[in-house]
Amino acid sequence: MRLRTRLTLVSAGLMAVVLAGVGTFLFLRLQADLQAAVDVGLRARAESLAGGGVLDATAGGLIEADEAFTQLLGPDGEIVGSSFGLPGPLLSPSEVTALDKPRFFDRTVRTAEEPVPARLFAVPGGATTLVVGASLEEQREAVGRLGLLLMIGGPLALFLATGVGWLVAGAALGPVERMRAEAAAISASEPGRRLARAETRDEIGRLGETLNLMLDRLEEALARERRLVDEASHELRTPLANLRAELELALRRARTPQELERALRSASEETDRLVRLAEDLLVLARADRGRLPVRREPVELLPLVDAAVEALSTRAARGGVSVERLVPGGLRASLDPLRVRQALGNLLDNALRSTPSGGRVVVEAASSDGVLSLEVRDSGEGFPESFLADAFEAFARPDGPRSRHDGGTGLGLAIVRAVAEAHGGEAEARNLPEGGASVTLRIPE
Repeated sequence: MRLRTRLTLVSAGLMAVVLAGVGTFLFLRLQADLQAAVDVGLRARAESLAGGGVLDATAGGLIEADEAFTQLLGPDGEIVGSSFGLPGPLLSPSEVTALDKPRFFDRTVRTAEEPVPARLFAVPGGATTLVVGASLEEQREAVGRLGLLLMIGGPLALFLATGVGWLVAGAALGPVERMRAEAAAISASEPGRRLARAETRDEIGRLGETLNLMLDRLEEALARERRLVDEASHELRTPLANLRAELELALRRARTPQELERALRSASEETDRLVRLAEDLLVLARADRGRLPVRREPVELLPLVDAAVEALSTRAARGGVSVERLVPGGLRASLDPLRVRQALGNLLDNALRSTPSGGRVVVEAASSDGVLSLEVRDSGEGFPESFLADAFEAFARPDGPRSRHDGGTGLGLAIVRAVAEAHGGEAEARNLPEGGASVTLRIPE
């Protein structure tokens, strides 16, 4: 069932309940008010007749208005005096005998013309009982007319209210349907298409703005994914081409054992590069899905930093770069040692790439307010200011996306951020005032 239909049916049901309740209240209230007015009139007439002494059984009959009548009954219920047109007593002898205080009665009174519904008020007075009454025909006719009006007007009002509810629901949901149709037309081939902006600032307008913001994020994610696939394809093509070339050269003609060994070593290096690239891409893919696993355990930082520095010591010595460690002894933190070692290795790799011969790289670890900070500083040229905003994006390079002169893939800082966020922390890149760059990994302990 369409939402418009459901809203109309709900509003119609609520309106039916309201109309039924209001109609019933009006009907019963009018009925009660008319009866109360009759009761007040009967009491007033009874007090006037009884107090004024105008009732006389020998006067030949009691004269009353057309819609009112009076009887004076004896102790045994016999008629002592009566208005004209009443053939019999208004109360039975047993009712007269049992009457000990003023009391109202509802009954049909037989007159000379026809029976009429009446309201009676009996007042005992010692030897006689005064009974005054009034016809209820006009009151019942008024109540009947009101009931008829409610029976006709209620369904008509319900029909009109349902129609108005249908139109209002359609007008309210029309923009939603248009947005749905526009959203259905948006595809991967038209990622820049957006929903029409609503002129109002109500919930529908804010929904359109929210959906457009969501589409912006999706377009950005799609562009990032395409860029990642493009960059990954380019990165994979180079080592695969090198590997194929080495194998083809080795197979083209007979080779000495030394030449075969050199070819195999070169092929092994390209294979290692492919393996590292595949592992890095797997880490980033898991991080994008929020499923990069971390296994925290208490770890002492000094041995972890020493292992990361030692793995790159040969390369640092070959480049003439000194690596200094500023890690307090006994510093411990709860973290995943493999992931943090991977991130620290990437930071050291980047620092060694950008530090000239004779430069220095510093690894510093500290703990403050329950947060572990791992900082790697170098004495190179630092990051271009325009690069800092995108430093942690995959395949981002300060010297252009296609540069390969340093052998880097542009995934190191992206993995650093992924490891930090998997631990609930963050990563920050900045330039140092004295020159060089600094990248800090912060992990809540």
